[in-house]
Amino acid sequence: MATPENPQDNAPAPLPDDRPDRRGRVRFRRAALMGGPALAAAATLVVLTAQGALAAQFAISGMPFTVTADSLEGRGFGQFGGLDNMPEGSPNAGDTGGQVLVIVTAIREAELTNLCQSVELGGTFLHITAGAKGTPVKASGLTTDSTEISGKVADFDNIEIGGDASTFEKPPVKGPLGVFGQQADTVRIKDLRQTNYATTAVRFTLPDLKMRFSSKGC
Repeated sequence: MATPENPQDNAPAPLPDDRPDRRGRVRFRRAALMGGPALAAAATLVVLTAQGALAAQFAISGMPFTVTADSLEGRGFGQFGGLDNMPEGSPNAGDTGGQVLVIVTAIREAELTNLCQSVELGGTFLHITAGAKGTPVKASGLTTDSTEISGKVADFDNIEIGGDASTFEKPPVKGPLGVFGQQADTVRIKDLRQTNYATTAVRFTLPDLKMRFSSKGC
């Protein structure tokens, strides 16, 4: 029973500490708990990409571009089928439904001499050249998504044809499960010509780079 001498007997329970510094600590702990899984997932994606377990993915413009080179030499080669997608409502979709069936070529380390790339932009061409003065273009973790590839001669070391692309170990990326593919220790192609919809690389070094508009492509 409460008395003047013991007013605390029926006093209400103390309220939680609501000081600003206390609230700040609680918010920080909650943010850390929520952010932890996201940071771990991001770190895992970075590691997997660096190890070549994942390929970079993005919505393509749907505008094909031409790539040529006097020669391509690569280590850690793989090739398999893929499907590229344009953003919904892309004006370049035409009757494709916004999808393009492509040949994915993946090379762990590549060198290209006298590289040329061009894309048509309404009657004119954006023209890029590099590696034409004795220093080749170098790329690591290179992938190209092509609808057509040609060369004067192609030479492969220890090629395996018909393997499941998801099991590949030689190229920097694996293909989808159940997809036909081929891989090789090395590849050499003379007079390379590609019609591409996408190119990605972990690193791309282009000596003697020149970019300009031109009346014709590569």
